[in-house]
Amino acid sequence: MKYLEEIESEKYISVETYRKNGTPVRTPVWFTIKDNQIFVVTRDQTGKVKRLKNNNQVKIATCTIKGDIKGKWVSGIAEILDEEKIKEAVKRRDKKYGFFSKMARFLTKSKGELLAFSIKIK
Repeated sequence: MKYLEEIESEKYISVETYRKNGTPVRTPVWFTIKDNQIFVVTRDQTGKVKRLKNNNQVKIATCTIKGDIKGKWVSGIAEILDEEKIKEAVKRRDKKYGFFSKMARFLTKSKGELLAFSIKIK
């Protein structure tokens, strides 16, 4: 998929998830790409995970670390992964982001267990 090739070298994407009342919430995240899907590793107690459980529709765009949008928005469907796929996603994230990934894992322990979700572009 051409879009995924275009964004693969980027560091951050903004993931737009939706509150129960439909209000969008944008979060800059690290990501990896495999098998025409985007993978995001996070913690299970984060707001974006709670929102995804209510509504798996998302939009993504490339962004800066602060969330300033750089690219075009595309729609997708998110799916929370099983334990085995979470481990694979964490390994890919560690490989792409190195030391920073390990630091983030340590600093976010209070937000629960590691969790990952995939995004399929529509």
